[in-house]
Amino acid sequence: MRPPTIRDVAERAGVSKSLVSLVLRGSGPVSAEKRDAVLLAVRELGYRPNAAARSLSEQRTRTVGVLLDDLRNPWFVDLLDGLNSVLHTAGLHMLLADARLNRRTGHDLAGPFLDLGVDGLVVVGTVPDAGGLAALARRMPVVVAGAREPELPGVDVVTGDDEHGARLVTEHLLGLGHRRIAHLAGHGAVGALRRRGFEAAMRAHGAEPLVEPGDLTEEGGYRGTVRLLSRPERPTAVFAVNDMACVGALSAAEELGLGVPRDLSVAGYDNTSISRLRHVWLTTVDTAPHEVGRHAARCLLDRFERPGEERRVRLAVPRLEIRGTTTAPAGGRTEGSAEAPTGPTD
Repeated sequence: MRPPTIRDVAERAGVSKSLVSLVLRGSGPVSAEKRDAVLLAVRELGYRPNAAARSLSEQRTRTVGVLLDDLRNPWFVDLLDGLNSVLHTAGLHMLLADARLNRRTGHDLAGPFLDLGVDGLVVVGTVPDAGGLAALARRMPVVVAGAREPELPGVDVVTGDDEHGARLVTEHLLGLGHRRIAHLAGHGAVGALRRRGFEAAMRAHGAEPLVEPGDLTEEGGYRGTVRLLSRPERPTAVFAVNDMACVGALSAAEELGLGVPRDLSVAGYDNTSISRLRHVWLTTVDTAPHEVGRHAARCLLDRFERPGEERRVRLAVPRLEIRGTTTAPAGGRTEGSAEAPTGPTD
């Protein structure tokens, strides 16, 4: 049995094929009575538009490529949810690719998206192939979300205000009375901005910043914290570049017999789902990943309409989430400081 066609829908609804097309595209002046008749015929016949044929007629595939830096990072999940909600409403579909896997296998990052003819690309996280991305941006709209690089003409950037967020969490620890605060640093522009915010806040309060180089992984956070806690004068607080590294810091403290936050205050960054687990309950910085994703999608939609506009940078405002992993250092707290809650409340 052959599948129903647009002609079948038109005959069932008693209208022309062109009117059926207007209803299915959601455009053009169509009376409510005729629109209802077309939609009823579509449901009764089980008609599905031919996406390939529509792509040829519109010269668009109605798909958006999403190049994800690292599938293991839970912060990206919330960003993708926000991104997809706006794209779906606009009638667009996501095609996801793992940039980390492509790099390991030596595959071209952009090639599959060009082969599939996507209408635009959203790069989530830091992708090192700036040259390839620049070439791609000359052929289609490109938006970078959740990262600050690369800086390319006509490529919008949507991310959080990392320097300000790092200052927030550092000032929170200073306000509790900590002075020996260490930062588990990350790499790239995001890592540099968070480190800059940490160092600026420390120096503004007359405290000497201690930075331990690392990466954005749990293993990196664990190893960095072991090194920090092995120092003759160990820090009383650790601020990690992200929540994943902070989980590694928690593991290191536990293995060395230190209680959190009794013996060591620990804070992360990103407010991922991991930080909200009841047995973790991590003090962290909320960077509004869902809103970053939504803004990235809107930037891409704007690029479809106005492709020649200047590059824009949009920064989401971070917010500190004080939970159960930070408190005053052993020996007391400064005047006016307050101890953080020790666990989740219902």
